Amino acid sequence: MKQLSHTPATETRNREPLEQPVSFGPTWELRFGRKNSFRVFYDVNHGEKTVSVLAIGLKKGNRLIIGGQEFEL
Repeated sequence: MKQLSHTPATETRNREPLEQPVSFGPTWELRFGRKNSFRVFYDVNHGEKTVSVLAIGLKKGNRLIIGGQEFEL
């Protein structure tokens, strides 16, 4: 996740802006880990030069688990 401190708003193969709004407000998603099974949802404030991590989840098939709650993708 070191890349979030340098280039958080640069689209890459494993990091992309979210196209659909998500209820808790992230604008970006980062995939990482074995088989990209982890997801970090975050927002970038360019004016303050900050990154706010809003949620970290585990992806299993077409399900996403965040804090014990399951979300369908």
